Amino acid sequence: MVQFWITLQKLVQYNIKIIFGNKFLYFMLSALAFYVITVIVKLLGDDEITQATAYSMLMLPSILLVFYPMCFGIQNDQDAKIVEIIFGIPNYSYKVWLLRLIISYVICFVITCFLALLTDLAIVSVPPMGLTLQAMVPALFIGTLSFMLSTMIKNGNGTSVVIIIIGLLFSMMQGAIGDSQWNIFLNPYDVPIDKNPQIFFNTVFHCRMNMLIASVLFIIFGLNNTRNREKFI
Repeated sequence: MVQFWITLQKLVQYNIKIIFGNKFLYFMLSALAFYVITVIVKLLGDDEITQATAYSMLMLPSILLVFYPMCFGIQNDQDAKIVEIIFGIPNYSYKVWLLRLIISYVICFVITCFLALLTDLAIVSVPPMGLTLQAMVPALFIGTLSFMLSTMIKNGNGTSVVIIIIGLLFSMMQGAIGDSQWNIFLNPYDVPIDKNPQIFFNTVFHCRMNMLIASVLFIIFGLNNTRNREKFI
């Protein structure tokens, strides 16, 4: 049993190096720095800091934590010159990438939860676990979409450009889609004054379900792509 946990620890550490391209510490610091800058901007502003504000402060750092590893994962494998080994073992690529997805989102969840607790203690009263789970949904959606596209484009820079364009398109469509279930940036804590709260919460629920279902499909499609050796070698 002890040997199993030692092996698992080494496996996780190795995959973290591949996922983040040996830049894990930089991504933790960048997410924290982004959070601090956002907090300072909000504190210096005239608007009251609410739970809705706290959600917007947490959502972007959580997305940032999964953006790079999901966009550049395949490319990092190629740069590390282990892609031939991974795809040369039957069904190994499927297991490796499933493990890496789990590792990436566990790390993202832990850091986001820490920032939510920090927000609750130092800035505004929020439900840390609820806020973390809400912020993780768009992070899961964008991260899995990035992963799927990276298995198709097979280039980190190309994937990141496509994801940025998609993000900009959704941002420009904010006025059109508004508080609808198709708005991936819908703030679940920002209840419109002119809307029935129950209707809004139902919209949030359907929005979250849409993103979760889409995320599962992105994972399945991406993992299926990783099993096709000819696409990568």
